[in-house]
Amino acid sequence: MSATAVHSLWTTTAAQGIDKIQAPKIEYAQLAPVLIVLGAAVVGILLEAFVPRKGRYYAQLFLSVVALAAAFAAVVALAAGGYGSTKAHLAAMGAIAVDGPALFLQGVVLLTAIVAVFTFAERRLDPASHGNRVDSFAAQGASVPGSASEKAAVKAGFTTTEVFPIALFAVAGMLVFPAANDLLTLFIALEVFSLPLYLLCALARRKRLMSQEAAVKYFLLGAFSSAFLLFGVALLYGFAGSVSYARIAAVVDGSVTTVDPVLAQTMGNDALLLIGGAMILMGLLFKVGAVPFHMWTPDVYQGAPTPITGFMAAATKVAAFGALLRLLYVVLPGLRWDWRPVMFGVAILTMLFGAIVAITQTDIKRLLAYSSIAHAGFILAGVIAMTDQGISSVLFYLAAYSFVTVGAFAVVTLVRDAGGEATHLSKWAGLGRRSPLVAAVFAVFLLAFAGIPLTSGFSGKFAVFKAAADGGAGALVVVGVISSAIAAFFYIRVIVLMFFSEPKADGPTVAVPSPLTMTTIGVGVAVTVVLGVAPQYFLDLASQAGVFVR
Repeated sequence: MSATAVHSLWTTTAAQGIDKIQAPKIEYAQLAPVLIVLGAAVVGILLEAFVPRKGRYYAQLFLSVVALAAAFAAVVALAAGGYGSTKAHLAAMGAIAVDGPALFLQGVVLLTAIVAVFTFAERRLDPASHGNRVDSFAAQGASVPGSASEKAAVKAGFTTTEVFPIALFAVAGMLVFPAANDLLTLFIALEVFSLPLYLLCALARRKRLMSQEAAVKYFLLGAFSSAFLLFGVALLYGFAGSVSYARIAAVVDGSVTTVDPVLAQTMGNDALLLIGGAMILMGLLFKVGAVPFHMWTPDVYQGAPTPITGFMAAATKVAAFGALLRLLYVVLPGLRWDWRPVMFGVAILTMLFGAIVAITQTDIKRLLAYSSIAHAGFILAGVIAMTDQGISSVLFYLAAYSFVTVGAFAVVTLVRDAGGEATHLSKWAGLGRRSPLVAAVFAVFLLAFAGIPLTSGFSGKFAVFKAAADGGAGALVVVGVISSAIAAFFYIRVIVLMFFSEPKADGPTVAVPSPLTMTTIGVGVAVTVVLGVAPQYFLDLASQAGVFVR
């Protein structure tokens, strides 16, 4: 074709007035919490490259805490500016929702991350190695356990300060996950926070093979769950012709007007909708640790470094339940008669399985893992309510549960013997006589998990059970109360073991932590007591934040 012909073709096309490609409109101020954390994570990677090894620990700790605090301040500023209520809207061309539930859960994730980062930085629990203070993480993550390179790294006093920027990347993903307003953003956020967690689980200083085994299990099962989720995304796209939550919801309830002729053949095909929805739910239920997608939980909780376990147990649940709520309340409310019976069964199985299997556990971290499975069931009772009260009760429960969890795992790091952390329950016998304060603090956390009155656990359980009962799920409340009674048995058993058993002569010692871990535990106790004794303000806050933008 001659040059003149091409030129005339081009001018003819331009004359016909084809729409110009629109430049994306990004509301940077409303995405500030995510951008601050991501920016700090990138800076943290650069610190690893350019700061001398001796200065990295302090630089990374300072950067992480400042970034998380700044991101939390940005969340508070957005909420104060009305973005949680009157100004709630969709940002980043509809990809991210800036609304009450998103801001509330982002705030919880950031506060949980700050106290968790303090446990990452703890360096007084293990005895000094070759004159260097050491933390919970491997001297050199890339070296083979027991190899000459690992021994050389330990002798040289190396530390894995990369855990701080890696954790920041995970937090950034967790901030986007509950705010995602289309299925692709949801999937990308899932991968952004999952991949760093797989890495962090493999970095334990002691019991490294067990730690690496936990990471591989988590990675393999997580890859399967991501694949299910992505397959579900593809099927829902085939059903609705869009990955946007609002568009899918419109096609589900039949209010859509314009239909792409190419997609008209598959749109309205209920098989695509039901199978796709089920697959996405499977991916999210894996992340919250609900039965039957819970298999990874006990092994990963036991094998991962304890500070990572505490961070993961708290923050991942908050992010994943936020995403689950948005999916069920914004995308699939028109399908509630199909998914509610399934979720009913999942919630009942999760509550009973977690409570019953926890009774048989002899390791404190595995016991807390099965306890977290039971708690996922309790929170699902609030999700199933399908009312505004259900949303706010879940938000409150997640806020209460996350601080108790981080605090409890911080206490676990203190009880040590020659092999590191003494996690076998028999080692905890008589702990209340040897170290009354630590045992008393742990007892407060266990009572909160059990849902005893005047703790945050009771306020949270009462809120979700009341929402479930008002939403017509009375059977769930009955099962929940029975499960709570079973769970109370093993929590009380640990308290009895600590305070009413004779301490063994060769029992573990309780390490004296630095102010960092003391702060984490202190914040956990304070939140547990305040939310238990005077929960009303926080319940009101959760109810104000409980409206999704559509």
